[in-house]
Amino acid sequence: MPDSQPQPPDGATADTTALHLRGARLTDGRTVDVRLSGGRIEAVGTAGSLTPLSARVDLSGYLLLPAPAEPHAHGDTALTADSPGPVSYATEDVQRRATEAALLQLGHGATALRSHVRIGDVQGLGPLEAVLQARRSLRGLVDLTAVAVPRLLTGIAGADGLAMLRDAVKMGAGVVGGCPDADPDPAGYAEAVLEVAAEHGCPVDLHTHGDDPARLARLAAMAGGLRPGVVIGPCAGLARLPREAASRAADQLAAAGVAVICLPQGGCGVVEQRGNAPVRLLRAAGVRVAAGSGALRDVSNPVGRGDPLEAAYLLASQGGTRAKEAYGAVAAAARDAMGLPEVRVEAGFPAELLAVRGEGISGVLSLAYSRIVIHRGRVVARTSAVREYCDSAVAVALELPRQGRPDTGP
Repeated sequence: MPDSQPQPPDGATADTTALHLRGARLTDGRTVDVRLSGGRIEAVGTAGSLTPLSARVDLSGYLLLPAPAEPHAHGDTALTADSPGPVSYATEDVQRRATEAALLQLGHGATALRSHVRIGDVQGLGPLEAVLQARRSLRGLVDLTAVAVPRLLTGIAGADGLAMLRDAVKMGAGVVGGCPDADPDPAGYAEAVLEVAAEHGCPVDLHTHGDDPARLARLAAMAGGLRPGVVIGPCAGLARLPREAASRAADQLAAAGVAVICLPQGGCGVVEQRGNAPVRLLRAAGVRVAAGSGALRDVSNPVGRGDPLEAAYLLASQGGTRAKEAYGAVAAAARDAMGLPEVRVEAGFPAELLAVRGEGISGVLSLAYSRIVIHRGRVVARTSAVREYCDSAVAVALELPRQGRPDTGP
């Protein structure tokens, strides 16, 4: 049995509630053992210092990181790019797509997902019910939160949407959202969403181009002080504003505590404008910036991967962000924007972890093939890659980097 599979220690019976991670490398260069129990990190010690009282996983050659989170998914429309005809919104079809999409993103390392779901029109609340069913079926594997996204909320046409948004929260939508830019009265739309959020104590997550400084200023003024928080994105239009106007908008968002979710891998079906938010400008102003994946193989991005590490790679390779900060955008910053507890590889923190074969953050973002995903203290997904060369003796002689096969156990 490979050591990358949980094994009981020699001569012992495994404690099924605990897990011993052996020989993991941390970002500070240390090699450690980590013991998990009850869904949390119980202890971290130098390699070989912790008594293996539980099932073990050998992480030699892996970098151990706080698991990423996905703050901007679209499970209801995922995996529809190759549909031969009109996309089906039958409950069973949406549930299947949302479940498959969530598992794909879990395999990449995201142990918590926020999925935006359109409600209203002829589909009504059906897609939301399907995503909530997917959430229940995935319990224990990944935490899935649904964001209710109504089309219109103002005027006569918006009255039904407003009632449906309230019904969506009662059904189980954990976040209220939407796209103010698509409503005839964007400010009124945002005000309606914030009102429903205040009524129910829900977070807010709004889609916007971010290309209207006056609209952003009004949103910041309305959102200031709202708890448990307001998130907007992808804000690609903010990068097209004159620098002075963009800086002023960033200052206003920072003062209001509004976080921004950028989408380095592409847009999403709700907001079609391409490009990326001005990450460095926003951070310089003190805005909390996280990164999401957006569309996962739907019509707005037929090749979307839903991979947080690719989002981090793009921030580093194209956005001028340091590798460590880029990973933070899909991990610590994403969890913060989603209102989730902080994760560190330290005793007492939640056992939401991702082990990636590699020595450092830069290498992991470049060649993140083999991954082991840990959610609530247990291994929930594993991806293994093996790279071999035709004349392998040459590669070995030159000590070239390669993805090796896992060592076998006794």
